[in-house]
Amino acid sequence: MGLCHGKPIENSLNQSENPIIPGENEPVLNSQTRKSSNFPFYSPSPLFSTFKNSPAHSSVSSTPLRIFKRPFPPPSPAKHIRALLARRHGSVKPNEATIPEGSEIELGLDKNFGFSNQFMTHYEQGEEVGRGHFGYTCSAKAKKGSLKGQDVAVKVIPKSKMTTAIAIEDARREVNMLRALTGHRNLVQFYDAYEDENNVYIVMELCKGGELLDRILSRGGKYSEDDAKAVMVQILSVVAYCHLQGVVHRDLKPENFLFTSNDEHSPLKAIDFGLSDYVKPDERLNDIVGSAYYVAPEVLHRSYGTEADMWSIGVIAYILLCGSRPFWSRTESGIFRAVLKADPSFDEAPWPSLSLDAVDFVQRLLNKDYRKRLTASQALSHPWLANYHDVKIPLDMIIYKLVKAYICSSSLRKAALGALAKTLTVPQLAYLREQFTLLGPNKSGFISLQNFKTAVSKNSTDAMKDSRVLDYANMISSLQYRKLDFEEFCAASISVHQLEGMESWEQHARHAYDLFEKEGNRPIMIEELASELGLGPSVPVHVVLQDWLRHSDGKLSFLGFVRLLHGVSSRTFQKA
Repeated sequence: MGLCHGKPIENSLNQSENPIIPGENEPVLNSQTRKSSNFPFYSPSPLFSTFKNSPAHSSVSSTPLRIFKRPFPPPSPAKHIRALLARRHGSVKPNEATIPEGSEIELGLDKNFGFSNQFMTHYEQGEEVGRGHFGYTCSAKAKKGSLKGQDVAVKVIPKSKMTTAIAIEDARREVNMLRALTGHRNLVQFYDAYEDENNVYIVMELCKGGELLDRILSRGGKYSEDDAKAVMVQILSVVAYCHLQGVVHRDLKPENFLFTSNDEHSPLKAIDFGLSDYVKPDERLNDIVGSAYYVAPEVLHRSYGTEADMWSIGVIAYILLCGSRPFWSRTESGIFRAVLKADPSFDEAPWPSLSLDAVDFVQRLLNKDYRKRLTASQALSHPWLANYHDVKIPLDMIIYKLVKAYICSSSLRKAALGALAKTLTVPQLAYLREQFTLLGPNKSGFISLQNFKTAVSKNSTDAMKDSRVLDYANMISSLQYRKLDFEEFCAASISVHQLEGMESWEQHARHAYDLFEKEGNRPIMIEELASELGLGPSVPVHVVLQDWLRHSDGKLSFLGFVRLLHGVSSRTFQKA
């Protein structure tokens, strides 16, 4: 990892005749520095009304300053992040962490990886093609072996830069992850890893078409919807593949996608897994890594999973379609505040001229509540991409998580989810039908929990074993439950939070409640409801459940119905 600067993207409304221009001092969270650009400096903000430093509009009316006039402004969210990164990589700078923690003391670090030491024997090193704070990438030509005569890319990481145990582990994990994940057409191909006394060498496929960011620049800052779809399908496809394996990339940005050639329709490849990590569906990560402009809100809150990658993809989609960043400031603190508090603008050109599906697609990825965000598989099923050729919907691990929660739910909640499932639209049902088919129903149209284990096993790689996703699937398959037909599968696989993030949520909820009233609502005693919800004697049920039931007939109220859909727990009530 090294400090990576990207390129602030100019607002297409104000500079429609000029391409987006990269900046010199872009704030970052991660640590990979790109090769310096020849473009002149320019960094206007696409946020017109949030930051006082924005040069996009200088009028007082469009730039309210009240949040900056407080005598004691809120503390900078950047301060502790810089300290965390300093400890992670051993950097010691003014105002940063100066005391290593635990095993992060360089003295006595083991920098032997067990890789072959025959790099110079097998490859002739060529010119440098990119440089980062902790290493560089160069071209090379194979001198022997199965790759003899082939051009390759070599990521060189000097061991002198590995000043912490975490930095050593990052390098080791990157190699292991690339080796385990190899196989997807939009993933850079890994060949081998070597080391000597001074460096680690990661040998990979050489992509000669340049970065996605450079392609955006060459187009003057934005893509047409059709061209943007072609890019998004490839990005989502490889990210869905990684997420299924239990891998979260954590540094998705246009600089980390390369074209294999200069051809206009060249395939796109995901690179740089130096910040990636393994995560199970029910697990949360807490270390802060990534690039500032693309970092998800929950990463700054230090509790996140694969949804953080989807936020980054939303930022990329926003840039592709309009040529501006959705969140911008000249300082790290300003960027983080924008990510946490500001809403991206969809009012300025070209958004009003784009399709409603395109706007909805980006908005559902840039939802600050990660529970309401689309997964990669769901994004591929979104109406904006649904009719695009060559879209293959992969298995989605969120289905496993939702089905597990459904099986452990009360009979009352299952009935409520069944009513909600009957309100789903054709596109929503199409995604669930794809997932049901991937689980391999029998001739009678049923699936058992064993199908969940079998489906995952078909997609298994070494990465899935390392991430323990297989263990999670095995745990689900060991639960005792009857077979599910498609109707019950839909009820089990609904994400209430995601539906709640849609404009049509009120209609879904009201319609579902009407169905529930006709088919399943009945008088319920508070004690019975408490038992259904698994509430213990320590919970004051008469206090917390009184507004769940209608006083007129004792049936579940609309408020109670909606709360039930969300899968409340006794912990929720104790908080209340």
